[in-house]
Amino acid sequence: MESNGKGVSIDGVPLPYEAGEIDFGEPGTNGQHSFYQLIHQGRVIPCDFIGIVKSQQPVYLKGEVVSNHDELMSNFFAQPDALAYGKTAEQLLKENVSQHLIPHKTFSGNRPSLSLLLPSLNAYNIGQLLASYEHRVTVEGFVWGINSFDQWGVELGKSLATQVRKQLNASRTKSEPVEGFNFSTTTLLTRYLQ
Repeated sequence: MESNGKGVSIDGVPLPYEAGEIDFGEPGTNGQHSFYQLIHQGRVIPCDFIGIVKSQQPVYLKGEVVSNHDELMSNFFAQPDALAYGKTAEQLLKENVSQHLIPHKTFSGNRPSLSLLLPSLNAYNIGQLLASYEHRVTVEGFVWGINSFDQWGVELGKSLATQVRKQLNASRTKSEPVEGFNFSTTTLLTRYLQ
């Protein structure tokens, strides 16, 4: 997926838009305590929510309204809804929310998300999911007019890593000082070698 991170088209023309995507995530409700605030009221980040119909390990605790899996799935269904529709100041006023909290509790909505519901978590379904993402990346490359199959940025990093590798070897085997790098990298390498 990282291969769509390009700044120029396949013809070498600078792109008038940002290409590529950033993929990150968390299982279950862990994301709510990590980055959901960002996606609700911060920058617009298109999101995919992936849910599973059949739990691998359902737990029903006495006194709880639903199983642990149903609790997680409740959030699976609710979070995309909240992203799509948000909450208006008018709705908050009707709920008697204090005036000073209204700007903090207002959500614009209209935040893009995709919900995928897999029947179960098994190798076949995960394979389908991965194939779907690979297909999406390829189609994005076609639409954006970029080459999804080159990685010049990665190659630059590999080239620089070769120089670092040579320096590490020279410093460790011949006690040569760190030379030929910018100040920051020189400082870091020197500290690393100590």
